[in-house]
Amino acid sequence: MAEKQILNSLQTPGAVFFIFGATGDLARRKLFPAIYSLYREGKLGEDFAVIGVARRPRTEEEFRQDLLESIQEFSRYKAEENEEWSSFAQHFEYKSLDINNVDGFRELLQQTEVLEAKYDIPGNRLFYLALAPELFGSVSFNLKEGGMLGGSGWNRLVIEKPFGYDLQSAEELNKQIREVFEEEEVYRIDHYLGKEMVQNIEVIRFANAFFEPVWNNKHIANIQITLGETVGVEERGGYYDHSGALRDMGQNHMLQMLTMIAMEPPSRLLPEDIRDEKVKVLRSLRPFDTHEEVRTQVVRGQYTEGEYKGKHLPGYRQEDKVDPNSTTETFFAARVLVDNFRWAGVPFYIRTGKRLPVKTTEIVVEFKGVPTNVYLGQKHALEPNLLVIRVNPMEGIYIKINAKKPGSESEIEPLAMDFCQSCMVGINSPEAYESLLQDAVQGDSTYFTRWDEVATAWSFIDKIAAAWKESPDTLEQYPAGTWGPEGANKLVEQDGFQWWPVNGQDEDNVVWKLGGGQ
Repeated sequence: MAEKQILNSLQTPGAVFFIFGATGDLARRKLFPAIYSLYREGKLGEDFAVIGVARRPRTEEEFRQDLLESIQEFSRYKAEENEEWSSFAQHFEYKSLDINNVDGFRELLQQTEVLEAKYDIPGNRLFYLALAPELFGSVSFNLKEGGMLGGSGWNRLVIEKPFGYDLQSAEELNKQIREVFEEEEVYRIDHYLGKEMVQNIEVIRFANAFFEPVWNNKHIANIQITLGETVGVEERGGYYDHSGALRDMGQNHMLQMLTMIAMEPPSRLLPEDIRDEKVKVLRSLRPFDTHEEVRTQVVRGQYTEGEYKGKHLPGYRQEDKVDPNSTTETFFAARVLVDNFRWAGVPFYIRTGKRLPVKTTEIVVEFKGVPTNVYLGQKHALEPNLLVIRVNPMEGIYIKINAKKPGSESEIEPLAMDFCQSCMVGINSPEAYESLLQDAVQGDSTYFTRWDEVATAWSFIDKIAAAWKESPDTLEQYPAGTWGPEGANKLVEQDGFQWWPVNGQDEDNVVWKLGGGQ
């Protein structure tokens, strides 16, 4: 086929994919489209099979029809019901299974061995648990008891966040999994690590001589990480009211992006060396040892009724399955310090929330200004230089410098240099789950979180959560459709900085207008 431009030598090794939770939203929106894209690009050969596992009964035909609808709605490659599609769909089978019934796993083993023989698969098995975390242990035990781990190839377990609710629950969960799988067999997904521009951070930093020498506290004033969502809790009210923004986004996505920005160059480009450096960053985070530190350095908010672009938006406490007296945060911002030689004194500002005005993920690196008492600094109010890494939904890199205004004698204005990857004709960046699934099959754990990463992150987050539990009055309200509570602005302003506008935030703002990509 025309799209299959990848050489056979780059194909993933043959394997059987087991998607537990195959009738769920994650499988439909992300996993099935990811497998199809890998197939269309030649990254999957013909020596693979997928067994969808779920409790509800489905016939093979119904399951494959679900598969087709999933691809047509969510995949970046659209499927047509032709010979090519039929060949792809034949690799998919379904198994109705009670995960607490070990006999069902023995039946699954028989089905697996038939498929391995049919497609000449060398015994490699990847178990993807798109399930609630409390089920991870039971499934792991029954995979072992049912003989599913006795194949002639490798076994790998891929699990979704959240990995626990706090450090204690995460340790218990990890203990259960480790009774069955070795650490190197466990792949904990944080899908933000599969995003193209997050993976690009390493290249931007370590492959460019004009960045790495200034990537430190001598030249950088502050770093801002924003992850904004325009949606509310949707149908996840029951889950979210027991989680909140801190656990849902802070412990994983936000801290993972921080480690990518702050890590030291690894000694080797090997997964464990890279993950070692990320753990060092997490261990260097200055902990919030007192409730007063949390009160002054962390802001928590919850959206109330609001209006955006003429549309009325309900408040969080009005959402379905949410306690009408809930104190769960839908927004949090924090001033985080990394206490090592490279970053001492540089504040990292992180913020994330629901019902914000713009859906975006951006990292802004603000460089220190030139001296104000010499040369051009005496006569001009010079803007700071910025490096902006746009992660989602726009992908690209934006750099702001100062330059002479054309046609003037000495007027200076900010000048933008913008690489908009999303705007390039023909660019069709892989979805995060495509990259991560391919990495898991190839045994590359670089962009998966290791246990000590998870544990160290929870240790940091748990102190914030404990302080909030003791001080529920710290919750600030913000109208839906705004940029969060006023406390988030004060958090940055107390250091003499401001939140920089994100892409699409303000059409009258010069940073946005010069940013391009619109």
